[in-house]
Amino acid sequence: MAEKSVYAHRVEPQDVDFTLCATFPSLGASILNTAGIDAHSKGFGVDVLNTDNHSWILSRMAMEFDYRPQQYTDYTVTTWINEYGRVLSTRNFTLCDAEGHEFGRAVTQWAMLDLTNRTAVDLSHVGDTHADAMVACPSPTDKPRKIREVSPTIHSEHRIVYSDIDFNRHVNTMRYIEMMCDLLPLELLTCAAPVRLDVHFLHESRYGQTLTIGCELREREALFEISTDDRTVAVRACMAWK
Repeated sequence: MAEKSVYAHRVEPQDVDFTLCATFPSLGASILNTAGIDAHSKGFGVDVLNTDNHSWILSRMAMEFDYRPQQYTDYTVTTWINEYGRVLSTRNFTLCDAEGHEFGRAVTQWAMLDLTNRTAVDLSHVGDTHADAMVACPSPTDKPRKIREVSPTIHSEHRIVYSDIDFNRHVNTMRYIEMMCDLLPLELLTCAAPVRLDVHFLHESRYGQTLTIGCELREREALFEISTDDRTVAVRACMAWK
């Protein structure tokens, strides 16, 4: 069994909004970048998978933040893998300030994608191959929940362009989250209450498609549904404030 890995981060000026606190997308980007760095250092990063025409894709994600750290704050992201299933592996994270106080948690579930036919690869053998990367420690919070139904009352459209696309040639996770945030009132985005974001990725969105982003505002939470121009639901999400 492996041990948890710890990586240093800092809230830079490009990571903050007008309150001078880190945005949700910037904190999410730190989490996902940490996942990529850690997988690469352990020998199963995207570069290695690409030799077999495979890649990692994010299937579900849950992030919790007790508060958003201010500009120039140093913090650490600790990560570990504790589960491999037939389709999904579970990677966990905790975020702590320079004094060691935890202010964030995340649980992500990943699938391996066959880039030839764009289908998921059976991970049954991977759990054995990567057994030395497993950490016998539970997830720091609940796993991502599925959002079954959304009835949007607010809509916007976005045509997928070059800057939206990641190395898997589909829309980058943080671009989706930015699109969601852009539909929210500023008072929700900037309030000091702890927040949890659950995201469930259902289908890929590719260059040239037009997305419809829908939002349903409820008391202390916002539900989102993002669909492609053929009405296929690509993403559902929920952001809830305590």
